[in-house]
Amino acid sequence: MKKFINAVDKVEDQMIQGMVKAYPQYVKKLDCGNVVVRASKKQGKVALISGGGSGHEPAHGGYVGEGMLDAAVAGAVFTSPTPDQVYEGIKAIATDAGVLMVIKNYTGDVMNFEMAADMARDEGIKVAQVVVNDDVAVKDSLYTVGRRGVAGTVFVHKIAGALAETGADLDAVQAVAQKVIDNVRTMGAAIEPCTVPAAGKPGFELSEDEMEVGIGIHGEPGTHREKIKTADEIVDMLMEQILADLDFAGGEVAVMINSSGATPLMELFIINNHVADVLAAKGVKVYKTFVGEYMTSIEMAGFSISLLKLDDQLKGLLDAKADTPGFKA
Repeated sequence: MKKFINAVDKVEDQMIQGMVKAYPQYVKKLDCGNVVVRASKKQGKVALISGGGSGHEPAHGGYVGEGMLDAAVAGAVFTSPTPDQVYEGIKAIATDAGVLMVIKNYTGDVMNFEMAADMARDEGIKVAQVVVNDDVAVKDSLYTVGRRGVAGTVFVHKIAGALAETGADLDAVQAVAQKVIDNVRTMGAAIEPCTVPAAGKPGFELSEDEMEVGIGIHGEPGTHREKIKTADEIVDMLMEQILADLDFAGGEVAVMINSSGATPLMELFIINNHVADVLAAKGVKVYKTFVGEYMTSIEMAGFSISLLKLDDQLKGLLDAKADTPGFKA
């Protein structure tokens, strides 16, 4: 294993410290583990918290700031944060308007965030939640009961965070977050695995001519493994599954072409080139496109495609101001 680290047991802590030192105008670190909150606490409005295992950067700490999250909790690499960490994050950002938890559908994340919410409610804090399950590839995986939460989660952060900034109440912010979840679909593929520092070796192996289709963000298996194809053929395969899962016909969408960590912009733009053509052929209008690293898997060579079906409300909130280290609008 070759990585630019100092010690395996310090990866997450030193990463968070480095982020805070880079972006003190956006975030500060709590003393209770790897929890970051807004440098200036939001007052009188619904606050948002999300998180999960490290290794998905810029998710989730990179989305803390105006118009998105108020706190992000980072567990060890690909490992859920503890209930105590999440609880401290909720307490630090809580306002009278309440707190919305945005949870990706992984068993540990759901369990630990819900335990933290119970602890916070015992303190009189209003807490609501949504669970993101945008991955169309598999219903159940090593980490989940039901579909996995993947890159579409970023759209939930953006749109729910934008509505919270308007002063909307907790029920309304929860409802718009759920609306995004109901209208976003994602699927990905990979050609090279990633290496979790604590493991010291890749999570799986692929031959030079193989790819994993429907990969998860922790490197867990997808639907199948097959011989690598051209970028356009891979896009066709993924888009067929996404478009079959939700009726996007005749509507407008936001597109996210997300790198798993090692896929360069050159290749992401080649992928987007065909995604746009497929959507045009289907009569689906692209309202806005996002290309880059949004929900990574350390250094995995892979990508995912997310489509969010839009209406006027979602378009307005997608366009609303966001100012965070990892996302600006």
